[in-house]
Amino acid sequence: MPEVKAPERRIPFREKLLWTALVLVVYFILTEIPLFGAEYLEGDPYALLRVIFASSRGSLMELGIQPIVTAGLITQLMASSGLIQFDNRSSEDRSLLSGATKFFTIVMTSALAIAYIVSGAYGADLSLIAMAVIFLQLLVTGLLVMLMDELLQKGWGLGSGISLFIAAGVAQKIIWDLLGPIPSFEENGNWYGSIIAYVQSILRGESPLTSFVLRSREDAPTMLGLIVTIVVFIVVTYLQALRVEIPISYAKYRGFRGRYPVNLLYVSNLPLILVSSLFLDIYFVVQIISSRFNPLNDNPWLNWLGTFEGNQPVGGLAYYVTSPRNLSQFLADPIRGLIYAVILIGFCGLFAMIWLQVSGMDPASVAQQLVDSGLQIPGFRRSARPIQSVLERYIPTVALLGGLIIGAVAAFSDFFGAYGTGTGILLTVGIIYQYYETIAREQATELFPLLRRFMGE
Repeated sequence: MPEVKAPERRIPFREKLLWTALVLVVYFILTEIPLFGAEYLEGDPYALLRVIFASSRGSLMELGIQPIVTAGLITQLMASSGLIQFDNRSSEDRSLLSGATKFFTIVMTSALAIAYIVSGAYGADLSLIAMAVIFLQLLVTGLLVMLMDELLQKGWGLGSGISLFIAAGVAQKIIWDLLGPIPSFEENGNWYGSIIAYVQSILRGESPLTSFVLRSREDAPTMLGLIVTIVVFIVVTYLQALRVEIPISYAKYRGFRGRYPVNLLYVSNLPLILVSSLFLDIYFVVQIISSRFNPLNDNPWLNWLGTFEGNQPVGGLAYYVTSPRNLSQFLADPIRGLIYAVILIGFCGLFAMIWLQVSGMDPASVAQQLVDSGLQIPGFRRSARPIQSVLERYIPTVALLGGLIIGAVAAFSDFFGAYGTGTGILLTVGIIYQYYETIAREQATELFPLLRRFMGE
């Protein structure tokens, strides 16, 4: 498998910032280079999901990070189901799992590229040469994205490529929804950006309240969406700070006392990423099946999978795994919105528990890590078993509750037209918080080198 070698020296903080910025610049360049030889139909059925997967329609970043996320989902499910034996404490097993994830990433990139081409996303009358050229462009870009993600994760930069691309895509979408200076093709001729459009509506003498909540073009951003976006940012930031703190002590130093935090969002936003990837894969497969075998929506069995009008789902499973885009769409079919919310929340809780077991964050793994680090819980003997019994009171419950909460916040944010989608905002807040902690840790180790030894660096 292609790989980026880990640095053999400690990378200074400024150099890490440079590599991170370079990766971000390359990502934005890829989103602006159009696919050579491709043609496009009107409308984009994946518009909302593209924000989450850092993809850009018609560019080299057409697939975004979807292949990487889907590959990670496959390998983690295989590990959790016992199809493959995996010990998170073994460096060899972690290396093998990383190689398997890369392999599935290449497979998924190839499969998705072929599926896009076969489904007619780039034109129905493409020659074999044009198909091959488009396929190679998507495959090479997928490999580049995979290596850029590994570059950051191996320690050359900060965070991960996946997190960086998601945050960049959501931030770009929010700014565009606020200030987009292009015609939105509404009946009143307003521009796309919500602030500009609202000012135009007020100057025309339209109702301030109606213009605040609704626009004649359903998918255009509203001022209500801006308020919801701000509220969601505040709520998620608050949720990030909620935690249960378990007292710990260092066995070698009797006077040392500390606390082990179990955050409410214990498994972070990973369940939401996995569920979003699953929904996108379901939608994509159903659309291909319908376009090939049920174009007229006249097959009652395939209609259960999905029915479409043009590129938009109007029934079936594909309809219920896509969220209403704003308040008007939710009010037009509230049953759809509630079913989507139940499915999303349920799967977020399920994937939170699965990720807990396969990522080494379960009570048994954490207890062993604490013991190996020389830590113990005051009043209990220094052994993994009693520490595990204490952690089992908190970690599974907190992980499940956190998964359900992020699913609920993501679903209902979409219903009110939050910018960048509710899922995108949740992911971005979590990513910004992680980058804040990473940067603070990097700066602390730069100022106090002795901390590196304590942190295991």
